[in-house]
Amino acid sequence: MLIAKLTTKINIFLSSLSDKIEDELEMTTVCHRPEGLEQLEAQTNFTKRELQVLYRGFKNECPSGVVNEETFKQIYAQFFPHGGKRSILCLSGLLKHALTFITANASMYAHYLFNAFDTAQNGSVKFEDFVMALSILLRGTVHEKLRWTFNLYDINKDGYINKEEMMDIVKAIYDMMGKYTYPVLKEDAPRQHVEVFFQKMDKNKDGVVTLDEFIESCQEVRTKL
Repeated sequence: MLIAKLTTKINIFLSSLSDKIEDELEMTTVCHRPEGLEQLEAQTNFTKRELQVLYRGFKNECPSGVVNEETFKQIYAQFFPHGGKRSILCLSGLLKHALTFITANASMYAHYLFNAFDTAQNGSVKFEDFVMALSILLRGTVHEKLRWTFNLYDINKDGYINKEEMMDIVKAIYDMMGKYTYPVLKEDAPRQHVEVFFQKMDKNKDGVVTLDEFIESCQEVRTKL
């Protein structure tokens, strides 16, 4: 599943930095903290120390305290760098960024991901938005991850997933990953994927998938596995 792939990429990213965390914390201190750090600790699955580390890196790369869509795409490029000619990895604090020359294949999917992180739908992601989403993707329950995934697919945020929304997301995924798969995907693969998706998840056949239908169907698949 696509979120599983993303979660794996993020886990690899954070795991590669885990050995450095203690050394970094001993050598440096967090100069800036968001208001309500204790509240964030209660709302997420991160410890206070982990939040301090994440915030220091966040502020190093985003001094304004918010991430716009273009910066978000640069961050995402490190997980799927195939869209560019080359990647330059930089270590700033404890957040690794890839400054990649991104072509449209990864950019469109990153656009949809940004919209999912941008819970206020105001064109920017604050540290609180970032860490809440990261907490779900890395350490959330199955139910929390499914709700987050549904929100990603629900592009217009009306509480339903329709075929047009699903096709947009699937096309973005296939554009990003399709030519790197083996065997090579057929041209009509996105349409077939969407049809299979709705056959399994649109329980009452009304042309849209609700959150309940989505969670029920995903859990059925998980049970069979």
